[in-house]
Amino acid sequence: AHAAAIGSNGSSPTFTYQAGPDGRLYAISGEVKIDTSEVTGDPEATLRKAQHIAQATFAPGDPSSEDRRAATMATAMAARARQELARQKEENAQERTVPTAHHISQNG
Repeated sequence: AHAAAIGSNGSSPTFTYQAGPDGRLYAISGEVKIDTSEVTGDPEATLRKAQHIAQATFAPGDPSSEDRRAATMATAMAARARQELARQKEENAQERTVPTAHHISQNG
């Protein structure tokens, strides 16, 4: 479920197997590594990625402690992206409202 939900932001699943009483191998655990790095220079993409990660961590319906930890990391990443977006918005607003100085020169 994780691999399907996370898509390109995660690895293929790896499993640990154990032989059952019938001699067949059964998957007893598995993991999907998730890329939780921020998208450099693009807080909007980072926010989308964080939201996607958070959704994917709960894909199985019964999240493990690792799933909850990944969701917490994604929530923190989303918060940083929102802060950066707010900072950029404020800077853009200030740039539009700062008057430019005009120099008037007189000859002689």
